[in-house]
Amino acid sequence: MAFPNPSRPAGRAALSNDVGRFERHVREEVDDGWDIVEEASPLRTEVTEEVPRSVITKNTSPDISFDRSINPYRGCEHGCIYCFARPTHAYLGLSPGLDFETQLIARPEAPRVLEAELRRKNYRCDVIAIGTNTDAYQPIEKERRVMRGILEVLQRFRHPVGIATKGTLVERDADILGEMGQAGLARVGMSVTTLQPDLARKMEPRVPSPARRLQAIGRLSKAGIPVSVMVSPIIPGLTDHEIEGIVTAARDAGAVAASMIPLRLPLEVSQLWQDWLAEYYPERVGRVMSKLRDMHGGKDYDAEFGKRMRGEGIWADLLQQRFSRAVRAAGMAEKLPPLRTDLFEVPLANGDQLALF
Repeated sequence: MAFPNPSRPAGRAALSNDVGRFERHVREEVDDGWDIVEEASPLRTEVTEEVPRSVITKNTSPDISFDRSINPYRGCEHGCIYCFARPTHAYLGLSPGLDFETQLIARPEAPRVLEAELRRKNYRCDVIAIGTNTDAYQPIEKERRVMRGILEVLQRFRHPVGIATKGTLVERDADILGEMGQAGLARVGMSVTTLQPDLARKMEPRVPSPARRLQAIGRLSKAGIPVSVMVSPIIPGLTDHEIEGIVTAARDAGAVAASMIPLRLPLEVSQLWQDWLAEYYPERVGRVMSKLRDMHGGKDYDAEFGKRMRGEGIWADLLQQRFSRAVRAAGMAEKLPPLRTDLFEVPLANGDQLALF
């Protein structure tokens, strides 16, 4: 799908909507010689629904600290240009570009399906991660409330959950998360990539401002929820000079831990990122990309386990050392304490009878 003027669609980060890597045909806009310029239609968010057979996704990746996750939505209206989840939209026959930000899929039956999965006799409890692919607290959650329903199920089952988000809508669920957090069953990681509001608006067009996210850290912390700040992604040559400032600001807001991951550019994300960088910060393209390639063996990205989250080489090592030093100086931890799994209990379902013994 092509747009007459694909540069800088209002309120969106991606500058193109190229078809996904699995599509057989590519469509391009061409000049037919009539010199007629048609105005592009406004890019509105469209939401469809699906009923999943299962909502708990398992993974065996050795460099990830969790083995299961839930995604209430496919696609993300936050529209972060660097989002490593963009290529997943290609599996749906949609573009990792603008489609990822505008063609969303909600899973309203997720709470019901989750409850059925937790009731299986062979289910073994461990931490469920939410927000690891697309953000559960993106704008459509305010109306759809899928995440709220999922948390209500997890609270009833006393099931541990770790949440990663940029969305301040998470404050709405402080009643559930506060109770679970104080019981050792919940934690939240708030992503803050930059303290510069102008850069954030360009790079993460529909995400609450950095100041607003810091405010959310404070409110969640006061509710009894362990909160970490995720300084991710760190972009060499663009945001890496802010490491100490972000860590300190998050500490002052109430965060007790901090983590980081350098910018990752898998598959279609690489070109989307480079197009965006050339559009908004053309003078930074060479510096940013050369450092990223130095961290990935000369490639835009290396997906090898153990390297994809950290990179390798001198720049990657220096970045990690600098971050660790900033965290220590702030008196913070690089990991939150583990969540409890021993409180998991399957509640009685409607129609169940209490056991006599």
